Amino acid sequence: MNIDRIIFAVAGTFIIASVSLGYFVHPAWLLLTAFIGLNMLQAAFTGFCPAAIILKRLGKRPGCAFE
Repeated sequence: MNIDRIIFAVAGTFIIASVSLGYFVHPAWLLLTAFIGLNMLQAAFTGFCPAAIILKRLGKRPGCAFE
């Protein structure tokens, strides 16, 4: 898997988890969903993603989004 696919998989997992926690535990967990969405939006415009930088340093192959 390249960095792009790992980022999408991790973001999707966190979104599903935070929505589930917001529904079953406490609505404040939905703030995590909002944070993830804002981070993805800024990464789309700036190309800056801290997780992508970490994965690149770990030796993962970059995709076309986070080169």
